[in-house]
Amino acid sequence: MGQVVTLELYFWPVSAVCLLQQTSLRLIVAEFAPNSIDLLQRMVDAVEQVRQRLAKSAALLANAGLPYAVVGGNAVAAWVATVDQAAVRNTQDVDLLIRRSDFAAAKVVLEGAGFVFRHIAGLDMFLDHVGASPRQAIHLIFAREFVKPGEALANPDVDQSVDLGPFRVLRLDALIRIKLTAFRDKDRTHLRDMIGVKLIDASWTRTLPPALAERLQGLLDTPDG
Repeated sequence: MGQVVTLELYFWPVSAVCLLQQTSLRLIVAEFAPNSIDLLQRMVDAVEQVRQRLAKSAALLANAGLPYAVVGGNAVAAWVATVDQAAVRNTQDVDLLIRRSDFAAAKVVLEGAGFVFRHIAGLDMFLDHVGASPRQAIHLIFAREFVKPGEALANPDVDQSVDLGPFRVLRLDALIRIKLTAFRDKDRTHLRDMIGVKLIDASWTRTLPPALAERLQGLLDTPDG
């Protein structure tokens, strides 16, 4: 048996004991660790809060007669769920596509329901409440606008959407284009999710501008990243 060394950790607000045995270091902070049931509930609550935020905001815009479409991770999840529920990836983002001409009306509707408008890091968003994190928010994306100069395509219009039941979602072809245009790490992950359930295959490359077709072919050639 190796020697057991006990260290007091004064830099944490709770008592802790560090046990060094052979080559393994295990840190036990019993007072700080959440109950496993509480932790599971927090995980469930995080997903439910996104669902409620999405459903509430979509209903508010629809009832006000304001055209919109769900985009981003929730749009991907919705399309993936039409094929394989088990392949759905949870997301913290609620991204809604609207026309800039409808922004003022949307702001009135969302603020009237308790959401709090903020412009943070170049994004227009509506927080769940004062003091909420930008992760606890609706992020607005503007139709027919370029997110960044020099991008291959502008954002699609809201009329490029379909009714999937609880809300309107960007059409699959438009969603693929917007994801290939942005092409961040999370966009590539979302595209691979859709490739994994056969929503996207090599035939799509023939429908895309050359730059986007090349990006898609690269993902098809490296499905595991």
